[in-house]
Amino acid sequence: MNLGVAAGTGWREISANKFRSLLSFSAVSVGTASLLYTLAQTRGMQEALARNLELMGPGSMTIQAKEGYVSRGLSTGLTLADAEAIGREFPDLYMVNPLMQTRGVRLAYGRTLVEGLRVDGVTPQWRKRDWVYKQRGRFFNDWDVAHAARVCVVLEPGGWVKKPFWASFYMREDPFEAFVARRDLLGRQIRLKESLFTVVGVLELPPRDKDPRWESWNNPAVLVPVTAFHRFLKEGTAAADGVGHIKIDTGDERTLSPYRKRLEALLKRRHRGEEDFEIKDMREEIAGEMEEQRKYVLAAVALGIVALLAGGIGIMNVTLATIFSRVKEIGVRRAVGAGRADIMAQFVLEAGLLGAAGGLAGAGLGAVGISWLAKTAQRDVVSMAWHHCLAVIVLAAVVSALFAVIPAYQAALLDPVEALRSES
Repeated sequence: MNLGVAAGTGWREISANKFRSLLSFSAVSVGTASLLYTLAQTRGMQEALARNLELMGPGSMTIQAKEGYVSRGLSTGLTLADAEAIGREFPDLYMVNPLMQTRGVRLAYGRTLVEGLRVDGVTPQWRKRDWVYKQRGRFFNDWDVAHAARVCVVLEPGGWVKKPFWASFYMREDPFEAFVARRDLLGRQIRLKESLFTVVGVLELPPRDKDPRWESWNNPAVLVPVTAFHRFLKEGTAAADGVGHIKIDTGDERTLSPYRKRLEALLKRRHRGEEDFEIKDMREEIAGEMEEQRKYVLAAVALGIVALLAGGIGIMNVTLATIFSRVKEIGVRRAVGAGRADIMAQFVLEAGLLGAAGGLAGAGLGAVGISWLAKTAQRDVVSMAWHHCLAVIVLAAVVSALFAVIPAYQAALLDPVEALRSES
């Protein structure tokens, strides 16, 4: 059998029955586009997870207050002293960073006031992980922390590379972003609450749509040494050196479990038996969020499979209709020497061509859809590869060909003499 001739014959038949072919073509296209999006979404999530684990560190943990815990009065909660004790007890840890946060801070610069800012108290350890910034000036040092120096680092928002359309309607201009965009604060003095701080550094954030961190939206406006935070910005009735979190990186994924047990034992001893804290593995936190996104991926998979099956059934019907309209042609071909395998191959090849055409259109549709979704999403976790397109086109052709096997087999069983008598 000459495959070139068979392909040409098949394409002429598809062209001759445009509307009938278009129905099956459309169903295959939708299924292919859905599967292409699914593959791109899955790959994008895997890449996002890998980037975040690299930035976060292989042994990242967070110690925080246990939700709903009722203290017996023996412990004052997590403190800066706890973080210092952890550093002394386990000097091999790559990072031990105590963190304190407050919101609603007023910033004053000259006659300009900016309300509602978030200020974090940190140590020099803060910069060891999740570092995605361009720095001007300097960061804190140990002397700043030891002397509760009134110095600060300002975080400058990075805006967008391609602002999604929804952001134009639903996101008002951030007063702080506008404030820092129009001024170079490096070396200047600003007032936080009632205290003057000198800006010793500026950290420029990457654009929001290119920020590789999982919590790219969760940024403070200003950083200060944690000791200066306690002295000048602390609110409420928390312990004098209380902290909200202690972020830790063991430096090695394999040491997570043993260090976790040792940290629990140390903190339980320091908190006089009260387990008013919990240790979270940040990899598990990200994995949980990724699992939520996988639910949407599975929905896309289901849609793609249903659409491909619908397309396959449509192609089966098209093939059956084609056989009934070409009975005499089949008889002629059998009479001049074509075997049953040749007849069967002809119709399977035609169905495969129709499926491949639908797959090609679906790949184009999927690529356009992925591009549009990436522009409208706050976080782009879609990554398409060329072999995804090739895979879905081949899959569409194979599924279409398989659905045509039964009708093609029936065509191959036709008696040549009876076929030649047909008036079709």
